[in-house]
Amino acid sequence: MIYLDYCATTPCAKEVIKAMQPYFRDQFGNPSSSHVFGRIAKSAIEKARSQVAMLLNCGPAEVVFTSGATESNNLLFLGLLLDQHEKRKKIVVSSIEHKSVLEPARFLATRGFELVLLPVSSGGIVDLDAARRLINNDTALVSVHAANNEIGTIQPIKDLAEIAHSVGALFHTDATQALGKIPFDVQDVDCDLASFSAHKCYGPKGIGALYVRGGIKRWKWEFPFHGGGQENGLRPGTHNVPAIVGFGEACNLVTENLSDNKDNLFALTTVWRKEIMKAFPAARVHGCDRLTLPGVICVTIPSLMADMMTIGSLEHCISHGSACNSGAISTSHVLRELGLNDQEAESTIRISINSSVPDNAISSLIKNIKKFVIKDGD
Repeated sequence: MIYLDYCATTPCAKEVIKAMQPYFRDQFGNPSSSHVFGRIAKSAIEKARSQVAMLLNCGPAEVVFTSGATESNNLLFLGLLLDQHEKRKKIVVSSIEHKSVLEPARFLATRGFELVLLPVSSGGIVDLDAARRLINNDTALVSVHAANNEIGTIQPIKDLAEIAHSVGALFHTDATQALGKIPFDVQDVDCDLASFSAHKCYGPKGIGALYVRGGIKRWKWEFPFHGGGQENGLRPGTHNVPAIVGFGEACNLVTENLSDNKDNLFALTTVWRKEIMKAFPAARVHGCDRLTLPGVICVTIPSLMADMMTIGSLEHCISHGSACNSGAISTSHVLRELGLNDQEAESTIRISINSSVPDNAISSLIKNIKKFVIKDGD
């Protein structure tokens, strides 16, 4: 079995596992306790906070630990919803956002807010001209992800942040897919808020962060949760010390290795795209080269039974172009926004690789794909 689904999740790096191990048993103290064991755990959390902050180029006090990007995204939307003093009632998000942004935004739309979806090009890039028209003085929040989770397109978030700030709106980006694949600097982007998950960059599952510019004292809205006071009250609850330590170590590894890994992965991705197009000349690869995350190849191959391949293949782990919603198979909203019909979406797969995939992985994948392509007369 060859794993080719690194956008979905990554394995923990061995250094991450090693860093986490002491905090499961030997150093198991509650960081909210004032005794020695508690102080040791608290110190480990603050070291990890500094490691995350170093990668993001922010202050440690601006990093709030959460269970992951989904919780981080919900925190800010619920905070906006609960704030009785917020006069602005417009939320602007891209039409291809992850559902952990789209669904909270739609929820607010049922509670008196106006939701505006930014259109994207056929290549999956947010339309900046449309953004300039749609983001105005009524806008409270603009939220556009740094890179799309299905097709890998890198979004012009620096430009979007500038547009949002020009009318006094806050700018948030879900940078989950970007972290560890491309440089991400909160100062360069000039974002007010940003969300992350550790398991996308070789850290553990169930831990992430919300970047809050200026720290909790600059948090503009209500606190959705109450009790405990951890994370300065924005995200109360006993800290998951092993996971936080693992997240910190994963960020440390990214800081040390990102440049070399990124360049190697871009080169490898280019080779894979060329091999796929050579084998399937009628295929359509979504996104292109430097406007797409390294390691991500979303491709529509005519007559490919993508669902059957992802479920039935015992040789490769990949994702497909449909999503399961409430027990029903429906076309991905991202692929719909690119103009794909249901049949095309059903023939779309996402391949996401890292630089350590076996040398024979692309040839074996192409051979496997051919088994699931319907031939004329079949």
